[in-house]
Amino acid sequence: MLPLTVLDAPPPRTGGRLPGWLKRPLPAGDGNAYTRHLLDDLRLETVCENAKCPNRPECWSRRAATFMVLGNVCTRPCSFCSVPKGEPLHVEDDEPARVAEAAVRLGLKHVVITSVTRDDLPDGGADHFARCILAVRDRLPDAGVEVLTPDFLGDPAAIDRVTDARPDVFNHNLETVPRLYRVARGRAEYRRSLDLLDRVKRRAPGVVTKAGLMLGIGETIDELFDVLADLRAVGCEVVTLGQYLAPTLKHSIPVARYVPPEEFDAIAAKTRLLGFRRVVAGPFVRSSYHADDMVPA
Repeated sequence: MLPLTVLDAPPPRTGGRLPGWLKRPLPAGDGNAYTRHLLDDLRLETVCENAKCPNRPECWSRRAATFMVLGNVCTRPCSFCSVPKGEPLHVEDDEPARVAEAAVRLGLKHVVITSVTRDDLPDGGADHFARCILAVRDRLPDAGVEVLTPDFLGDPAAIDRVTDARPDVFNHNLETVPRLYRVARGRAEYRRSLDLLDRVKRRAPGVVTKAGLMLGIGETIDELFDVLADLRAVGCEVVTLGQYLAPTLKHSIPVARYVPPEEFDAIAAKTRLLGFRRVVAGPFVRSSYHADDMVPA
């Protein structure tokens, strides 16, 4: 049975080091170098590298990556994220074609596209997302396409532009519980994110909606399940739960707790009872990690 105070407990004493379950060996083979060279050749950014994802060596070694479009500078000051903040870069019109070319060369059967938040653009980059979806569809008509988008400031037209391009999966992460938004998510709004997922599902019932949360920032178990209940109320079908890891020592949010794998398992079991079609939880889980395995049958 899952203790109601599981996420309130103090972090395990690890002598300032990561607990054993958060250590993993580097993969063998030349896939990592192949992916690196391909991305450099096509001048593409990935969230794997910019967000310092702990799964990057594994994913790149099997020639998989999550493409990050619209530059690598974000207009939001979220303190949990290592993506650079500041003056955003210009939008490159040929980027959708380069994303599609990379997907072809990597032999991807499920293509995940995300972006920095571009509050400086009139549509928040929605048209660029749509163009990326269409470019991949044109080159890889049998591949699944998943987008992981910002909130577009809640602009209905922008949300609809991406939805109408018909990605197979529309992902938007809530990241944490409402109480911690001011600390963790800056200018994001909890209700706005829920409304985005609700709008996507109402407009395109056949598009799978998905959301992710980080654990270990300081949330309580009751707060977590309140958020999960809210996600189900707006028809969200897939949820990912992973361990928050501060990307650098400069980040203002310290890890409040390292959640052991067995507690992730207990949380996942209880979450499935809410009716999600797919629940993926664990210390290394990220919203686009093995994303092809998360799509409901």
